[in-house]
Order: sequence, then C-alpha cells, then structure tokens
Amino acid sequence: MKNDLFIDTIKLDKDKIDDFNKYPFNIKCIKNFSNIRLNKSVTFLIGENGVGKSTFIEALAITQGLNPEGGTQNFQFKTKDTHSNLHEYLHGYGHGSIPKTKFFLRAESFYNFSSEMERLVKEDGFYSLLNSYGGYLHECSHGESFLRLIKNRFTGNGLYILDEPEAALSPNRQLSLLCLIDDLVKNGSQFIIATHSPILISYRDGEILDMDNNFAKTKYEDTEIYQTYKMYLDNPYGMQRRLFDIN
Repeated sequence: MKNDLFIDTIKLDKDKIDDFNKYPFNIKCIKNFSNIRLNKSVTFLIGENGVGKSTFIEALAITQGLNPEGGTQNFQFKTKDTHSNLHEYLHGYGHGSIPKTKFFLRAESFYNFSSEMERLVKEDGFYSLLNSYGGYLHECSHGESFLRLIKNRFTGNGLYILDEPEAALSPNRQLSLLCLIDDLVKNGSQFIIATHSPILISYRDGEILDMDNNFAKTKYEDTEIYQTYKMYLDNPYGMQRRLFDIN
C-alpha cells in the first residue's frame, strides 16, 4: 500500500447505528460496509445507479470538512439540505501528511458552486477567486468550466473527491481530465472518484472498487462498465436488434 495517502482507511461506526432499516443505512452496500483500505493515489468507486455512490462519496467529503454541494473547506454555502447523516458515522483516516488543499467537485451541484463563487467576487469583493478558479465559470460551457477549475484550482499535494466528473465532459475532455489527474498524482495528490466512465476508470495506476459487490477490488476488464461499452461498441446494430426486438 502507498504509505503516504491522505486517506488510506475508511471506516463506518456500525455499533453507533441504531436502525439499519432507515436511510441511508438501509442501502445494501452501506449496510454491509465496515471498512476499506485504499492502496492507490487514485481510487474509483463504481456501481449501478442507486447503489449509493453519491451518498457515500458525499459523506466522505463532509468528513473532510468539505461542503456537501462542493468546493473547498471555505465554501460553506447552502442552497438546500439534501445530504444524509452518514457522515456522522463515517471516518476517513490517513497516516501520512496533511493535504495542502482539499476540494469536492460534484457534477450535480456544480452550478450552485459556480454561482456562489461569482457572488463572492461581485458582492463581497473576493476578486482573487477569479484567478484561482479560472474566471467566471458561468461564462463557459459546463465541461470547459470543469476543466478550467481543475487546471487553475487543483494543485499538488491535494485531496480531491469527485462525484461523476464525466457528466459534463466529452470523451476527448475526459482524456484531458486523465492527463490532469496524472500530473497532479505525480505531484503528490490523491483522488477518490465516483464514476460511470470507462475512460476514467482505465487509469493505469488507479484502483477500482465495485460498490455493487461490497467495494470489491475489480480489474478494469472485469467491470460491468467496460464490458457493457465493449459489447455495444463491438456490435452496435446487433445490440439494437436485440434491444428493440427486431428479427
């Protein structure tokens, strides 16, 4: 195991949970969860919709002092309370140094984050944020704003928690994100990423944990993501005949 990860162990205090029939503890992968060890600078959490990826990664971000809607420790804005109380029982531990910076990038609420950044600049005079975040993020496309933020705000020795970053990115831009991740890893950063992207999870030095199978470590080629994309792209029209019941 890489011994200088900012988070190398994630643990759930199951003894303190009163009722596993209530959300979010009734989610299968959380009900069966005790602890996991992280071995790589890039960890991917995969699983089908509804398995609990966003619930889990949101809770992990909160345990690190990060806003449920995204940003650094200093972004404590709130548009609506939708996060669960899982963070009260979840813990992320590390045995190395403390990260120089932290960031929670969440595709679902990135618009809210961008709006808050713009408000801080225009209403409160925090003009330095423009350079830190690559300008007004609303003035470029969703995908370009993602990459602009990462290029300008993410630095070495950082802890970065990402929830479905591919939602805003074309395949080419996902490749660009892979390059940015690799550069940051080479400069001491750690990533924990929930994703459905076959491009992102192909990262050569990453570890894939399958939440459909209780966080089991999984090889790239064995993931349902890879197999489904490969099966379709190898024979799209044959797949459509099967899907649409065409003889």
